[in-house]
Amino acid sequence: PVPLLRVHLLKLGGAQHVLLLTLHHIISDGWSTGVLVREMAALYQGFHDGRPTALPALPVQYADHAAWQRSWLHGDVLEQQVSWWRQHLAGAPTQLELPTGTPRASVPAAQASRIPLRLPRELGHAVEALARKEGATPFMVLLAAYQLLLSRYTGQDDLLVGTPIAGRRFSELEGLIGFFVNTLVLRARPGATASFRELLAQVRDGALGAFEHQDVPFEKLVEELHPERDLDRTPLFQAFFVLQNLPVEALTLPSLTLRPFGEELAAPSKFELSLNLSDTPDGLQGVLQYRAARVSKATATGLARHFQVLLESLVARPDQALHALTLLTPEERQRMLVDWNDTAREPVREGTFHHLFEQQVARTPDAPAVRFEDEVLTFTQLNAKSNQLAHALRACGVGPEVRVALCFERSVQMVVALLGVLKAGGAYVPLDPAWPFQRRSFAIQDSAARVVLTPARLAAELEASGLQTPCLDAAGEHLASEPTHDPAPWAGPDNLAYVIYTSGSTGTPKGVMVQHRSVLNLHAALKRTVYEAQPSGLRVSVNAPLAFDGSVKQVVQLLDGHCLCIVPDALRQDAEAMVPWVREARVDVLDCTPSLLRLLLQAGLLDGDFAPALLVPGGEALDEATWATLAASTRTRTFNVYGPTECTVDATAFAVRPRTQPTLGGPLLNVRTYVLDAHQQPVPVGVAGELFIAGAGLARGYLGQPARTAEHFVPNPFATTPGERMYRTGDKARWSEDGTLEYLGRIDFQVKLRGLRIELGEIEALLRQHPAVAQALVLVREDVPGNARLVAYVVPSTRAPDAVELRAFLQQDAARVHGARRLCDAGRPTPDAQRQGGQEGAARARSPGARPRSPPSRDRGEARGALGRRAARAHRRRAG
Repeated sequence: PVPLLRVHLLKLGGAQHVLLLTLHHIISDGWSTGVLVREMAALYQGFHDGRPTALPALPVQYADHAAWQRSWLHGDVLEQQVSWWRQHLAGAPTQLELPTGTPRASVPAAQASRIPLRLPRELGHAVEALARKEGATPFMVLLAAYQLLLSRYTGQDDLLVGTPIAGRRFSELEGLIGFFVNTLVLRARPGATASFRELLAQVRDGALGAFEHQDVPFEKLVEELHPERDLDRTPLFQAFFVLQNLPVEALTLPSLTLRPFGEELAAPSKFELSLNLSDTPDGLQGVLQYRAARVSKATATGLARHFQVLLESLVARPDQALHALTLLTPEERQRMLVDWNDTAREPVREGTFHHLFEQQVARTPDAPAVRFEDEVLTFTQLNAKSNQLAHALRACGVGPEVRVALCFERSVQMVVALLGVLKAGGAYVPLDPAWPFQRRSFAIQDSAARVVLTPARLAAELEASGLQTPCLDAAGEHLASEPTHDPAPWAGPDNLAYVIYTSGSTGTPKGVMVQHRSVLNLHAALKRTVYEAQPSGLRVSVNAPLAFDGSVKQVVQLLDGHCLCIVPDALRQDAEAMVPWVREARVDVLDCTPSLLRLLLQAGLLDGDFAPALLVPGGEALDEATWATLAASTRTRTFNVYGPTECTVDATAFAVRPRTQPTLGGPLLNVRTYVLDAHQQPVPVGVAGELFIAGAGLARGYLGQPARTAEHFVPNPFATTPGERMYRTGDKARWSEDGTLEYLGRIDFQVKLRGLRIELGEIEALLRQHPAVAQALVLVREDVPGNARLVAYVVPSTRAPDAVELRAFLQQDAARVHGARRLCDAGRPTPDAQRQGGQEGAARARSPGARPRSPPSRDRGEARGALGRRAARAHRRRAG
């Protein structure tokens, strides 16, 4: 049996000793320790004086209290107490998502570390003054500030914090030694309040109610509420708060002085985070104790620092809006908003893409510019052919801001067409021939394209459908008579260069408008980072379709004399076949999605003497295993790039190297990045927020959709230039201490498969149009590593439609939904994916893409909740 009390006397010197008392928690608590020390001091005094000392008789014994509590706290009384707690905690989240990059362990690690806190005496007086004014206590003010701080760090507007209570509600119990303490669960909902004064009132009412119902043992509360249990989490809450306002003072006895010893020693942490404060004559002091396996030292240090900053802000301005209360120090704001965004190394270039291309033609007229299979065009030949097309387009009325649709299978002609449109002064609208016809027709009509450039075979299909827009063959004989000289400049840097359509959550795709100025800044940014010190004449793979914005960063390499090597369509998603092609074509730069790159590495991309010198993966998150493989390469450099279509392809970059972790890096030339909370306030380092992007890469907006443009391209509150905007990416990210960005997933339901943006809501909207479907839910699943796919679950309205029927419906009615087509057949999965994947799911697509990394947002998650739970149960049944 374990002894309930152990005593050791340690002699440190002739007049210095340590009395070590070890009491089992079942017989003692913090209050009992003070009683025990006082009684020992009284007995010592009597022993020293040589007289018997009788301690005062106790009015009741601990056993009496235990028996009374057991007889009282049952039946209707217990049910009334528990009922209040059920109502108080109804719907509250029981998990606190503290910022950490450490995965949870199956067995908890309780090693604790501590950060000391010393708040100024004046701040403690201000807390007391605010408490008196609001009819509260300093405990309530400090608790509310702590809960608000946790809300800022986690992004949760509803959270639970534990706190101890002495449990000695009657004066007869104050002199007893025993275990009376209980743990209360205090709830705060900062999102339901406008100011700290309102939050304090909410916390005060909740605390008073909890004090009135403090008799329910915490273990009984857990038993009644039965929250989801986790070995690595305490139930109901993971953050603790203690305010000790009865400081333990030193005792002076004859020939002896007693003082507490060992308070600075760290005990194992019962909670992930625990703030322990004491009210001392020198002000509020204490420690922030944290579980080192879950919370980093940098995060804990930031929490301690920001607690003081936030407390100073709220006691000075309790009526200010909560989101406006200062959290960061001036030095932190300077670092995140200014220093890490100091990217204006050179001004944004003036001119247009085609004008710079013409200058490159003059420098390298005979160098190869574009290659597809056995066909090669030099810069002079490419320029001449695109000039002929440009003159013909001008005769058709093409000029600045006029859109021209391009619909080409992979060939040199697609590059000729692209340049021809730009030289004419217009903007190109790329269409993928693999899209359903209705999808292509929608893009043509929505963009109000003046002309469709496409080969004769595809033109016949469009014209047979009654399309009113004229089609022009970019390689037709009618162009032979057109002049080959450069057309007179017409478009300027602020005119449109292209419009690319992306998926839309409402079921309607949106066209992103990008101007020449942004394209030229992308070229300059890549040249300064990715292509820095690289010679001219590199062979750059073009494996992205023109309808995917990744093609833009490949095509702009023409401006530095590099040769575009167009990957045949049959090879683009077949790693086993593409690796030999890369070697045969002597490709120097391979620009592809991480999912494809992973398969290429498995197929031996970096083996042999002809591995690419440069890899530029982008469009998805790089997994740690692939990152480690790339970092270990000594011959091939890799740059991980990131950016949405709305910010001209790439906004950040990072050179992959040994001893680094997956990161987005920092902003590119003339680009600024911000990690902000829901109120567009900067969050601390290490805290998750939404990534916003500003600067020269921003698109003009969405074609013909001013409301959606205003929703996503918002005013930049940190701008130095009036009227500047920033784009809200919908990506969840956080700053690292070194000024790089870590990608954490999405804050909405958008996903990426093989680098293509897909709005799950877009597919769901189309599925719900089926007469037999009442509700639909689309998820990304990755049961086999490296083989992510879309899975659709449906709730039938009358009868249950089968998968074949739903696929046929999506294929027939995909007028606006290119994501729906991917749900049907995913653009032909790779042989690798076919070998890895099984045949399951109501309606799904295969892809070696990345899995989603963030949970659904609350609003949409609640709307989809019931169906999501059914889908999860179905998945568990299959997995079981």
